[in-house]
Amino acid sequence: MGLGGTGLTALQEAARLGLDAIGIDAGTVAGGAAGRNGGFLLAGLPSFYHRALPILGRGRTRALYELTLEQLDRIATETPDAVRRVGSIRLATSPEEVADCEDHLDALRQDGLPASAYFASEGRGLLIPTDAAFNPLARCRQLAANLVAQGIQLHEQTAATGIAEGAVETPHGVIRAAHILIATDGGLTTLVPAMKTRVRTARLQMLATAPDRLVSVPRPVYARYGMEYWQQLPGGEIALGGFRDIGGEAEWTLDPTPSAPVQEALEQFLREVVGAEAAITHRWAASVGYCEGELPILEETAPGVWAMGGYNGTGNLIGALCGRAAVELAIHGQSEIGALLGARRYGEGG
Repeated sequence: MGLGGTGLTALQEAARLGLDAIGIDAGTVAGGAAGRNGGFLLAGLPSFYHRALPILGRGRTRALYELTLEQLDRIATETPDAVRRVGSIRLATSPEEVADCEDHLDALRQDGLPASAYFASEGRGLLIPTDAAFNPLARCRQLAANLVAQGIQLHEQTAATGIAEGAVETPHGVIRAAHILIATDGGLTTLVPAMKTRVRTARLQMLATAPDRLVSVPRPVYARYGMEYWQQLPGGEIALGGFRDIGGEAEWTLDPTPSAPVQEALEQFLREVVGAEAAITHRWAASVGYCEGELPILEETAPGVWAMGGYNGTGNLIGALCGRAAVELAIHGQSEIGALLGARRYGEGG
């Protein structure tokens, strides 16, 4: 359930194994955050590399980082027209963040992972050349088209109204399956209420401009510890997101309607920091899942039912890995990717 990046990747894995699979979504293909995010393909976990190291250990942290690089390669190979391998910039916005960027860079270099210090007119930080930008909606639509061509059934506007072992109820009938995968991220607790103590849904907001020839942003940029993020699309448009904290508690919501305080902060940042003058043409928001800890949710919540989510706003690569791992776990009972991601089987403790 869920026809975003995670769900479509899981269906792709199922098709590769020759399984009879069906995908459903309450909305449309990539109609949520999967098609409405900032378009960043950033290697690693939501936490910066140097922060994950003392918690997960060097071997596991590096292995997960390398898995995301491998997944990025897959995405670029599968949908090359949707991906631009231009690297990314982490930009510091305070002296404290400059120091944190230096720690981040040192940790990457110590493990032989590509990165370099960044100095430019807009500030200091680090450049990670292996990251990329992409069009998430185009990527998902291409995956969906490929799956349909392989005979996989995809059903949009088909909400799951009930989930039990071996069956998913929808307004159009009951789907019976030996294995059920829930890949919704934002709104995960709607389908799995037991997750309410572990996952919260947040509204992430963005805006986009008409083509702007006065600014040049050659690669995606994220600043203030990742709270703000922007890129310039191939046509010259600027896509900018962030300032969730400006909205306060109101941003912890399933409502995907943009709010005035956040949009005003985004517009001010667009003009004063990014330097764009082009007219704003689009404003939108999407729901994403946040959980505590370094790892996402990858859990069998009932026999044969696997739930995935809680990507903390950076699910384009980790979510795809979860989709692959969930299929491996469901069909084979084991997954190296799943083990690294901390997958839990039904009945296992925390």
